[in-house]
Amino acid sequence: MSKKTGKTKRRVRKSGTKKVFNKYELYLESVQSPETDVEFFQNTYRELRKKTPHSFREDFCGTFAMCTEWVKLNPKNTAYGLDLDPEPLEFGRLHHLSKLSDTQKKRVHPVEQNVMQSRVPLTDIVVAMNFSYFIFQSRELLKKYFSTVLKGLQRDGLFMVDIFGGSDCCDENEEKTNYRKFAYFWHQHGFDPVTARAKFSIHFQLKGQRKIEDVFTYDWRMWSIPEIREIMLEVGFKKTHVYWEGTDKKGEGNGVFTRTEKGEECQAWVAYIVAER
Repeated sequence: MSKKTGKTKRRVRKSGTKKVFNKYELYLESVQSPETDVEFFQNTYRELRKKTPHSFREDFCGTFAMCTEWVKLNPKNTAYGLDLDPEPLEFGRLHHLSKLSDTQKKRVHPVEQNVMQSRVPLTDIVVAMNFSYFIFQSRELLKKYFSTVLKGLQRDGLFMVDIFGGSDCCDENEEKTNYRKFAYFWHQHGFDPVTARAKFSIHFQLKGQRKIEDVFTYDWRMWSIPEIREIMLEVGFKKTHVYWEGTDKKGEGNGVFTRTEKGEECQAWVAYIVAER
């Protein structure tokens, strides 16, 4: 289950006329929709808090593309991106931060840091997107992370995560999506019902070239919506909300997320969970 809205700045060079392969560029195009995401974050905050948010923190930020889009929304906006891996952070500095104006650059702060030990200013919003928090495979670790997030929020702050599931997530499968210059593959390598763990890979194939496998790999626990909401409340969040994606005429996700307390039976679904401090 991929999310268009799973990280080495490796380039594989081929001889002759073969194209340069950069996994971060392809990941951005096939998985992320930072412009759409930040608008959802801002609008959701306005809906629940009746005011405009300005400070933003992106955990597991990778190339911190959402941070750069956040500061474009408003000249008062500031953003902090946290990630342990220096490589995607450097890619972000070269390819995302460099495209901002001088004043916008001053409001983006990429930080090489463990999200469990956040040492950045309190923010209105903290997000953990692309199911990144699924790396925490025990309830104890996830509670510790959520507690850290709670302490890092302003009084009226919101914590937002995405989540996915459905019957397709219980079987090995591979989903292919074709783009203009490449194909994207989301590969699930089975599911263990005893531990609720599943392993995933992202493969890419440039036009006219061989498929490059395991460009990104993940070993995740498949958390459920009730589990996430319960843990959020246990660590001290006051209230949680689920935003469920609607469907188009073909029965596929339409990218429109609405607050609800009742979902649908789907083979594959994506939702947001929002917690109020």
